[in-house]
Amino acid sequence: MKRDALAYYLSFKTYRAPFETRQAKLSDVINAHTEKSFGIDISEYQNRINWDVLSDLETGNPIEFIFIRATAGCNKTDRKFSKYWQKARETYMFQGAYHYYRPNENSIEQANNYIKTVKLKRGDFPPVLDIEKLPRDQSIDSLKVGLKRWLNKIEKHYGVKPIIYSSESYYNDFLKDDFSDYPFWIANYTAFYRDIDSDWSLWQISENAKIEGIRGRVDINVFNGNTKDLRKLLIK
Repeated sequence: MKRDALAYYLSFKTYRAPFETRQAKLSDVINAHTEKSFGIDISEYQNRINWDVLSDLETGNPIEFIFIRATAGCNKTDRKFSKYWQKARETYMFQGAYHYYRPNENSIEQANNYIKTVKLKRGDFPPVLDIEKLPRDQSIDSLKVGLKRWLNKIEKHYGVKPIIYSSESYYNDFLKDDFSDYPFWIANYTAFYRDIDSDWSLWQISENAKIEGIRGRVDINVFNGNTKDLRKLLIK
């Protein structure tokens, strides 16, 4: 496990926990939080989506929000972002756009890439910074400086504090203490939390869900509150 986790931090491969550690059924986790709001996040990897039937989770819970990958690094734009962003506008779902942060690239250029790509308005989620990897040629302190530069530039441009997405282990090891004034969106697919950490705004509970309208698997997230609470996080 430790060797796999280290590879997760230092590579561009997504860390997958061994199957035997996945003890909680997705339906059990969802049913333990039926009073909360649920949503999904997508990118170009979902490819074709039938937006006309995209409405409920496999458990019947409504999909209330959707996050779409907008950018990655200094110059990558998700191939499906523009199309998916407009399609999401035509639904009842709250929507947000996230940036995949590459630690070895300039933080300001990455922020500019997001700014030129994403137009947010009232009722959208704040910008999201997705940080999952460690730098290959700089210290953790330097990484944190870069993250803060990205966050500060984005907050100045949009007038709202961004959300930070990461895994629970990365959050605990590198982010929790130095970025405590930001909303967090935390991924942990193996845990069963009846009481979600109060410092987490969102919990990504699975990467492996099936939803009508999307071919293949998709990520599912639970907001740490109901729809009324969720609205408080949105851009005013």
